[in-house]
Amino acid sequence: MHRVVVTGLGPVSSIGIGVAEFTTALRSGRSGISEVRSFDVSKFPRRMAGEVRGFRPEALLQVLEPERWGKASQYAAAAARLAAEDAGLDLTSIDVDRAGAVAGTTGGESQALDALAAQINSSGYAAQDPGLLDLLPSNRISHAISTELGLAGESMTIGTACSASNYAIGYAFDLLRDGEADVMFAAGADVVCRWTHAAFVRLGAMAPEACSPFDRDRPGMLTGEGGSALLLETLEHAQGRGARIYAEVLGYGVNCDAKHPVAPDAGSIAACMRAAHENADIKPSEVDYVCAHGTGTPANDAAEADALREVFGPAPPPISSIKSMLGHTMGAASGFGAIASVLAIHLGFLPPTINWSTPDPALHGIDPVPNRARAAKVRIAQNNGFAFAGNNAITMFGAPA
Repeated sequence: MHRVVVTGLGPVSSIGIGVAEFTTALRSGRSGISEVRSFDVSKFPRRMAGEVRGFRPEALLQVLEPERWGKASQYAAAAARLAAEDAGLDLTSIDVDRAGAVAGTTGGESQALDALAAQINSSGYAAQDPGLLDLLPSNRISHAISTELGLAGESMTIGTACSASNYAIGYAFDLLRDGEADVMFAAGADVVCRWTHAAFVRLGAMAPEACSPFDRDRPGMLTGEGGSALLLETLEHAQGRGARIYAEVLGYGVNCDAKHPVAPDAGSIAACMRAAHENADIKPSEVDYVCAHGTGTPANDAAEADALREVFGPAPPPISSIKSMLGHTMGAASGFGAIASVLAIHLGFLPPTINWSTPDPALHGIDPVPNRARAAKVRIAQNNGFAFAGNNAITMFGAPA
């Protein structure tokens, strides 16, 4: 059994592209929320989202031709390229057969799907653009990473929606721990699109302007987009090339209660936390920080708080939601949470939950790190990721020993 470490981080987000920008934004509590530009929102009652501004794929990608790939694939490949560069990994010196990519997503190339639906709606099925059809398969997201970086190991795209990036981290962790790979890129990617936006508006889950998780008056979530990537290596491989080690992947937990299409179940979430702690061989008392799923909806935040108190007792460790800054980036969400957790360990700070103003009596005992980042020594961080139908995944990170 090999120990697994994080050596590179690659965020492509609404609050920053690259580690430096992303870290500065986390520390300052910057919001990446703005009015949607990627489609017409003039007839929607909710118009805000966390879109990535200033993304120039040609400036980040060295192999992929952007016009031949959908936006989610571009985000994932760019994030992985950034993670490789951040890690100082010489891709020509590794055994590419033992290096692979696992990516999580909710909607895949959903903008291409939107465009195809519009063509069919206006002119019938014969009007479909073959080029858009080529972009559509979701498995292209992990394939984009492998193609961009020249990887020949396992390539897997996981579609477990909003917990998918944590599933990707867990899958990559198992391959490395069991000696089946030396290097793995664990990623997630999704894009803001019309059908997802419309679905959450119809659910009544969308906030009008800002997302305020764990606040008494939280009005709901906002959608977001981007690509998140972590470079994971076996400890031996990282040490062999003299890599900087951000943190160690201690373990993970997954479960699926399938009790309801959209409503979270606190008992199932608590069971997933216990499974993650057992897999990581740690006790709840050792966790210093929880990067929350924290969507900002009344039901989700309440269920997450109930689960935390069930596992940790009446006073859980500090818990914050970076979705207050990024929006809900769907399949990339827990990947961004993992990056934030690793930075918390590496740099000694807790990212804030912004837009928070009023304590919720029903969430007693929850410390949401309101509005301002906080200096803290973080030895172990827990990263929560939950999805529709009770598809839960939690990853655990520790300071390098």
